[in-house]
Amino acid sequence: MTIRVLVVDDQQMFRVGLTSILNAQPDIEVAGEAEDGASALTRVRSLRPDVVLMDVRMPGTNGIEATRAILSDPVSAHRPRILMLTTFDIDDYVFAALRAGASGFLLKDATPDELVGAVRTVHGGEALLAPSVTRALIEEFVGTPERRAAPSHLLSELTDREREVFALIAAGHSNAEIAARLFVSEQTTKSHVSRILSKLGLRDRVHAVVFAYDSGLVRPGDGRR
Repeated sequence: MTIRVLVVDDQQMFRVGLTSILNAQPDIEVAGEAEDGASALTRVRSLRPDVVLMDVRMPGTNGIEATRAILSDPVSAHRPRILMLTTFDIDDYVFAALRAGASGFLLKDATPDELVGAVRTVHGGEALLAPSVTRALIEEFVGTPERRAAPSHLLSELTDREREVFALIAAGHSNAEIAARLFVSEQTTKSHVSRILSKLGLRDRVHAVVFAYDSGLVRPGDGRR
């Protein structure tokens, strides 16, 4: 199955570079490009890409506004995975983008292999937020002015073990790390993660982190090494 990608960035040379790298892959096709957030929404409606590579900082409609518009578009029910592109690893814009529904972020100085891997990762339903990055983000993320209360009553739907796994996800641990801590198989951990996301109506691990902190299940510093 070919992964269809929309590249959104206000710099033409950067779009050309991304397009060249992605089109060289046998399983990825750049379906189109857009130079700003407004045109990105239009292109998503017409092209229906699987993944959108979205620059955060653009004139006019920026990447955050475009992400919100695309993922709540009343005209089209199509909901692609959105991978934000940013210059900085800790960026207030990134926090807002994750709250808007993005499935992760990629630094603009990432290698071609990292870019390709990121597209495949988010297309596969995973969030692109490495454990080490999660631990760096959460201290800043939960203190941003946009913090809102998550529906904590949904936590009652989780079993004790699922709550334990959920807390470890929020602390930035990978499936392999969680499995080792709980003395279970990685496949069992994956099953727990899948059920947690389903019960809470969450898209992926990134939004599980947001929910866990907003609901008060965990606090900065919990579960860290």
